[in-house]
Amino acid sequence: MKLTSYLQWQKLQHPVLNDHQTELWLRYAPGNNPDISGNKILKLKYQLELALQQKSQGLLTFGGAFSNHLVAAAAVAAENKLQSVGIVRGEEVDLNNPTLALCRSYGMQLIRVSRAFYRTRHQQETLQQLSEQFPGYLHIPEGGTCEAAVQGVSELGMCTTPAGPASLLICAVGSGGTVAGLIRGSKTTPVVGIAVVQDQSLPEKIRAFLPADRNWPEWQLIQALHQPRYGRFDPQLWQFCQSFAEQDVQLEPVYTGKALYSVFELIKAGIIPKGSRLSFFHTGGLQGLKGLAYRGLIPTTESRPIKSAISPTTDSGL
Repeated sequence: MKLTSYLQWQKLQHPVLNDHQTELWLRYAPGNNPDISGNKILKLKYQLELALQQKSQGLLTFGGAFSNHLVAAAAVAAENKLQSVGIVRGEEVDLNNPTLALCRSYGMQLIRVSRAFYRTRHQQETLQQLSEQFPGYLHIPEGGTCEAAVQGVSELGMCTTPAGPASLLICAVGSGGTVAGLIRGSKTTPVVGIAVVQDQSLPEKIRAFLPADRNWPEWQLIQALHQPRYGRFDPQLWQFCQSFAEQDVQLEPVYTGKALYSVFELIKAGIIPKGSRLSFFHTGGLQGLKGLAYRGLIPTTESRPIKSAISPTTDSGL
């Protein structure tokens, strides 16, 4: 089975946008399976193709207790009749939390490891050990970020909105692969990444996917302007996410919601000029809402079943 999706655009409505004469277009890539959506469907596209070409037995990857990537990798493997193994950070992790229970429902074998062992996940000795333990498995990095993932995101097509050319492309940044893909997919449109993690090495990680033999569009990395520590948010940020529900836009406060909040702050501060047309990529991650409810960080009643992040206005093949 091939990974397929279609792309949706939605123009957001908000008084701040009206006051600053700014258009903000949200783009989302929902999959046929909502657990494989957003940037994950793009990041895994070519890695799945490689696994199938090599006739791999399965996929082996890494993630935390509430990893969107682990869920997507488990779902992709199951849909393509592949085995899957998830190396989970933390020996104390509850394998019955909503995220890991979903992984297990797709047949993923979860192996909890110490945080010290997890930090060695990039080392050749550790990768060799895992290869011997799981021969014939394609290794996928944490978050899915690698050259194949960046290539997949570069095909997203964010530069032209239904209303015309965008003046700026924007997305949340965790591991750097998605924003690197946006940069590679843009000929001249500037790109801004909103970092939702505090990682001083992020610019270097992004540049590693941008070969020096060509001229790339202007790009900038900005730290999230509200609750910049990863996974942290307060009632104000959660209320901001909820405020778009009437437009059938669902946001989570860890990635897309935090990044979008920062965009509105940049607009209000005049850093994003009046009259801009913004193209913002919704990276998905909505399964994480159930994990937030499980931890008591949002009300359980507000973590409703998710079918799609937004209502479609414009569809196109991917």
